[in-house]
Amino acid sequence: MKLLVGLGNPESRYLGTRHNVGFEVVEKIADSFRSVFSAGKGKYHAAKIIHGRESVILLKPMTYMNLSGQAVVSAMNFYKIERKDLLVICDDLNLPAGTVRLRSKGSAGGQNGLKNIIECFGSDEFARLRIGIRTDEKPLYSFSSFVLGKFSEDERKIMDKVLPFCAEAALDFTINGIEHSMNHFNKVLV
Repeated sequence: MKLLVGLGNPESRYLGTRHNVGFEVVEKIADSFRSVFSAGKGKYHAAKIIHGRESVILLKPMTYMNLSGQAVVSAMNFYKIERKDLLVICDDLNLPAGTVRLRSKGSAGGQNGLKNIIECFGSDEFARLRIGIRTDEKPLYSFSSFVLGKFSEDERKIMDKVLPFCAEAALDFTINGIEHSMNHFNKVLV
């Protein structure tokens, strides 16, 4: 069994924000398999799909970004998922919009959801798919207001190309593993 975790914030006021692209990717996957999210046994919503011969759990933590690790650990314990079978999908303020970067491990890079998962695991050794959201090279005065802000019309056009590609990359991970996905899906699309 594989676990694809999309990071985001649960309230409706966060729909369409830059911080919620992880949610958007797992929702896109669920929609394409006609699967529906429902409350899980912890602070998360989950949907189940079968891709190829793999059972895949799609997860949206309901803990808010900064406490994502609690939901991830809870789901992994409930579903008996090993860390090698986990892919975390999140936004990345350090990457330009249109950039998709998969890694088998690494630092949080300032992403608070990844930071909390690393803290909960006591390790940074888990796969992640980071989606670039930075569109301007000017320094930001408030990171939180930027990541919690909604995409502009131009940014949304970029995301409309990037998110289906990320869904494809995540599904590739479930069948072929992180090394294959890194070799085929690390790209700048725009």
